[in-house]
Amino acid sequence: MELNEIASVTGKSGLYKVVKPSRTGVILESLDNQKKKLIAHAHDRVSILDEISVYTTDAEGNVPLQDVLITINKEFGDDTGIDNNASKEEIMAFLKHILPNYDENQVYPSDVKKIIGWYEIIRREAPEVLEKKSKQEDKKGEK
Repeated sequence: MELNEIASVTGKSGLYKVVKPSRTGVILESLDNQKKKLIAHAHDRVSILDEISVYTTDAEGNVPLQDVLITINKEFGDDTGIDNNASKEEIMAFLKHILPNYDENQVYPSDVKKIIGWYEIIRREAPEVLEKKSKQEDKKGEK
């Protein structure tokens, strides 16, 4: 599985695998043991994780979510050290450690909580997503 096959649906918890398009929307399957299927209609806000990025203050202006997830994986592995009851300060300090040049005016604690939650789901249900780019980077380094 790759990041462009994983989606988030506004108003629904968790992440979903994009199965295929349907007449009225997109068929999604939850990334958990239940494997529930749902149809996301045109009025649902579906975000493909490959298209999400985090605002930064550098010249590029953003960093792809996959790069952020891979950095979290390299730094923390299985345990991010952040739980659901973490304060806003702890959450933002976590992001500052991972991405020092994030834009403090455009990135909110709720965004970081989502990223951490997504990371935990991907780490548990689709760890190959976090390894694929690492292997590609290794191949680039070998050339």
